[in-house]
Amino acid sequence: MSKIGKLIGEGPAANVVATLSRIPLQERSRVSLDRMLAAGRDLMMERGTEDFTLQEISKRSKVSIGSIYLRIDGKENLIRAVFANVLSSLIREEEAMFARLTTGAGSLAEFVPLYVNSYADILRENAPLLRLIMQRALHDPQIAKPGTEAAHLSASIATSAMLMFSEEIGGNDKSGKAAATYHIVFATLSRELGLGALGKSVHRIEWDRLKHDLGRMCSAYLASDL
Repeated sequence: MSKIGKLIGEGPAANVVATLSRIPLQERSRVSLDRMLAAGRDLMMERGTEDFTLQEISKRSKVSIGSIYLRIDGKENLIRAVFANVLSSLIREEEAMFARLTTGAGSLAEFVPLYVNSYADILRENAPLLRLIMQRALHDPQIAKPGTEAAHLSASIATSAMLMFSEEIGGNDKSGKAAATYHIVFATLSRELGLGALGKSVHRIEWDRLKHDLGRMCSAYLASDL
């Protein structure tokens, strides 16, 4: 297991489900829990809100209300468990993305636009849930803590991937430039997608054009001696 993979496995995001639910020992019961969490995720993804009932979870997951309460104490904890699963899943997806891109790219100039393009689409695909996670983290410590941990891991994975091309990064503070690049990319994409408290950008730009220009800008910054 990689260092990042070990952190993912031991981090708060991965442990929230175990904390908030009674993890079943039997395979059939574990499958039922997974279906419950998947149903909650799908409903929030479709609606962009936390506005659903446990009756809807029961119907969609084909798990009885009684079994739901055996596994988890109410809707609030179900929401938290769904969000924790989403955070862990996103980190694994990012790790897989960077492993693929760093293997396939032959240079920093090739890697950075591919990274911006792929990461942007991951954020866009999960934007409805990320908005809800960030909103809840403002007032719910049980989501704020794993959310912060996931954010640090995301930055660490991206920075480490860029530093694999460190010989092509200009200037003396290569780690600082890689970290700054990640934050520029995340802040720009977050604003365009309306994540968290940032709000949507007033000056909207076509999505593919944004990815293209952002990738070129970050490539130029990393390669420069600034």
